[in-house]
Amino acid sequence: MLKGMRKLNLLLVMAGTLLAGAQAQTAATAEKHGPGSHLCDSLSAAETQVKPTRSEPLWPAGIAGIPAPDGPLGPSSSSPHIDLYVADDNPTHTVVVVFPGGGYSCIAQANEGIPIAQWWNARGVSAAVVTYRIAPEFHYPAPIEDGRRAVQWVRAHADEFRAAPNHLGLMGFSAGGHLAAITATTAFDPLPDGWLTLPDVSGVSSRPDFLVLGYPVITMKDGTHVHSRGNLLGAAPAAALVGQMSAEDRVNGNTPPTFLFSTTDDATVPIDNSVEFYQALVHAGVPVEMHLYEHGHHGLGLAEGTPEVSTWPQLLANWSVMHGWMSPQFAVTGQTFTRGQTSSAGAASTKTQGAAAAVR
Repeated sequence: MLKGMRKLNLLLVMAGTLLAGAQAQTAATAEKHGPGSHLCDSLSAAETQVKPTRSEPLWPAGIAGIPAPDGPLGPSSSSPHIDLYVADDNPTHTVVVVFPGGGYSCIAQANEGIPIAQWWNARGVSAAVVTYRIAPEFHYPAPIEDGRRAVQWVRAHADEFRAAPNHLGLMGFSAGGHLAAITATTAFDPLPDGWLTLPDVSGVSSRPDFLVLGYPVITMKDGTHVHSRGNLLGAAPAAALVGQMSAEDRVNGNTPPTFLFSTTDDATVPIDNSVEFYQALVHAGVPVEMHLYEHGHHGLGLAEGTPEVSTWPQLLANWSVMHGWMSPQFAVTGQTFTRGQTSSAGAASTKTQGAAAAVR
């Protein structure tokens, strides 16, 4: 019996050691990437079975220190590239470029990449999921260069997505939302000296025709997600650079129509990020629709496990249909809220056409 007790104690000690190690690793990851960084875990076996139509490198290897691909391109690759998900039928000739989040230190493919592309494809819209350069190897302006080029490349190759060049959307989550917002609001800025570009997209616009942001990082000022700012701009960025990379200050009449959703008690990215961007869009006369949910943790993706927030994809579908970017058959109206079922309730929603607002 004594021998059995000793063995049990040893097992308990070993289990405690393993648990402590796992907790330390989780804490270290959270310190680097911020809360919700588990969303950048490796793809599951099922997710690795989802294959894009094809993958294309964003840049030729060797340019500006860009390494050769670390293996075959695809959702599991960390090399900067685009995964093409071409819809079997694309009646509205629309393509959406997707920037997953990850605090500028990982790419949340499993939650904000693959399933988002599948969602668009299932509704007759093509998608392109972008793996952009991230910390610790790359900082500003590398991700911004990648975002700009991704939109230009997809537009230049719109026919490969069964899409039209003027039906291109840009969608981003969390830090990917910041990258999308900056890409959309600086499209008409002259390319800064020394920035990376290639002649194959010369003259192709990087302005998307519409913008979709999920729980986005918007500002680099107070109220930002500090991990995203540090990974993008460094520990002590110049005030001028902070201003340039605060998307709420870049909005003007050229900013495309925008759909926003977020959760009020998001403990990672303050809700003020979404609200300030919404207000800037209204003041600039840009059509915008925003949905703010009362509860929901950061990094929800499609929110399939959170019924109260899982209504946002249908609201996005309705908005896309209204603008002609999705076939009318995917619009749903007149839903009511029942816990555990998809509905249009549970969110504070605001729609504006310019400065005229209607609260639903």
